[in-house]
Amino acid sequence: MKKEFVVGISDYKITKNPNKLITYALGSCVGTVILDPINKIGGLSHILLYDSTLFNKNIEVKKYADTAIPDMVNNLIIYGAKRSNLMAYIAGGAKTFLKEKVTSYFDIGNSNIKAVKQVLKELKIPIVQEDVGGSVGRTMSIDLENLKVFIKYAKHLNDIQVKQL
Repeated sequence: MKKEFVVGISDYKITKNPNKLITYALGSCVGTVILDPINKIGGLSHILLYDSTLFNKNIEVKKYADTAIPDMVNNLIIYGAKRSNLMAYIAGGAKTFLKEKVTSYFDIGNSNIKAVKQVLKELKIPIVQEDVGGSVGRTMSIDLENLKVFIKYAKHLNDIQVKQL
């Protein structure tokens, strides 16, 4: 029986066919799907911030790009994914402060995008597709049965759009 697992902020979840993973409210946060399409095993993380070393000593592993992604990859392999099959999809990283002269310090979305891409590059996991930046929040989901990744975003309450990556 298919189950849907909701991934909260600063969390990730791993599952396999036929289940589905979904995360809501990706503003400046970045959603990262890492998938083994052969074995139909995947994980979805909702990364809040980019660098665990900038904040405090008592880090929450699933909160930061530099710790959440490697941890999720290790757990995907334990769960049965094959390292050489892994691929990624990323979404989010919106600019939530819409002032024209926002300093890079406040552009957390862009910093999150850069960090996620860097960690995936270091882990040699290719990004298959991405839907990042802009000023619109997103919902990201992966259906492990058909391997489809969807992004849902709303510019206004009455203007909800769904896009398949």
